[in-house]
Amino acid sequence: MEDYGFVLDYLPSGKPTDIRREPVAYLVGERFFTLLEVTLKRNVEVPIQSKLYIGKELSMRKEVERIKGRIDYNQLTSGAKNELKTIIKIIIKERESEFIKFINKCGPVTIRQHQLELLPGIGKKHLNDIIRERESKQFESLDDLAKRVPHLTNPMDIISERIIKELSGTERYYLFTKPPTPSGFEFKKY
Repeated sequence: MEDYGFVLDYLPSGKPTDIRREPVAYLVGERFFTLLEVTLKRNVEVPIQSKLYIGKELSMRKEVERIKGRIDYNQLTSGAKNELKTIIKIIIKERESEFIKFINKCGPVTIRQHQLELLPGIGKKHLNDIIRERESKQFESLDDLAKRVPHLTNPMDIISERIIKELSGTERYYLFTKPPTPSGFEFKKY
């Protein structure tokens, strides 16, 4: 369950397809990158990229009336999809130590594939370079990773691309997000 979420898009009059017109926002959770649709309290405006409390303690929810539920990537508005990568990078920066710990500790998924190879742009050569470098000295930051592994593109972009792929529901393995639910299965609303 998420405690905080970042606003991807805000529809002050709600979705045009809804019978009940109420202010709606699309959020991405800070902890598990859960995509959510929420109803906002009346007369509350929320800027894009603002961080909202969405946890269990209802009295602490200043902007959010209720959480309508978890949504799929394809249910996001085009504005929300455009904002997603920027907000994911903000979350990665805030939780950089967790992602570096993943890079330093991750291992094989199968006999033939390593977790690092699931990241876009990391093949056998980069994999070997990363493993060799982390065995000599663990990485301290994403900048440290980029400096010590030659020709590695921006690690933050690599991680954010992977998270977006996972959110789109097309991946076999999930490193950073919860897998989508099978169709027809209803999530518990919170």
